[in-house]
Amino acid sequence: MLSAEKIREMKVFSKQVQMEVVKMIAGLGVGHLGGSLSITDLLSVLYCNQMRYEPKNPRWEGRDWLVLSKGHAGPALYATLALKGFFPVSELATLNRPHTNLPSHVDRTKTPGVDMTCGSLGQGASAAAGIALALRLDHKDNRVFAVFGDGEIDEGQVWEMALFAAQRKLSNLIAFVDYNKLQLDGTTDEVCALGDITAKFREFGWYAQEADGHDVAAINTAIENARAQSDKP
Repeated sequence: MLSAEKIREMKVFSKQVQMEVVKMIAGLGVGHLGGSLSITDLLSVLYCNQMRYEPKNPRWEGRDWLVLSKGHAGPALYATLALKGFFPVSELATLNRPHTNLPSHVDRTKTPGVDMTCGSLGQGASAAAGIALALRLDHKDNRVFAVFGDGEIDEGQVWEMALFAAQRKLSNLIAFVDYNKLQLDGTTDEVCALGDITAKFREFGWYAQEADGHDVAAINTAIENARAQSDKP
């Protein structure tokens, strides 16, 4: 059960991330504002309460992994990492500028704390499942958290991964679909209606739930529910 203090901490942190995202994108004059802001509450729960990590040792072998498959939402992750001490907050002003370590889409070779390079939609899904399987084969208890966009799951690669992860019973993989109902060319209903996303993942063999993506307590409960079972991703 979350304490009132912890809930407040996560809400405040999410607002801090949002402010940094707005400053970054406003300073640059262009960027994925909506797609970044829609995941700040999720990132707050992960980095304030759920994930194991060491800001001064980003490649710590005992860490949990985050795969931001919707890599265009990098500003939200950059702000989160900076505020948690992975690199100075002042570096946020270099977003997507020449010689930056904070490119438009997340890049593990450039940014401390970024575990997987993502941007080509769908590929992060396969990477997350591969990491989860590798950790399982190495008998490690690290978890992999993956974040997909709702438009991203138009990609067939996501559903190939979903079948694979269920077949391998990768319960150490916890994925989130950011259902903000928008993608590059319009609403998800206009471009390619998604139907019942939760039912689809269940049919593909996943333990699937719905949670309010702007309610930190609800997100945390969903993660705890996922952690409590050991047979399904």
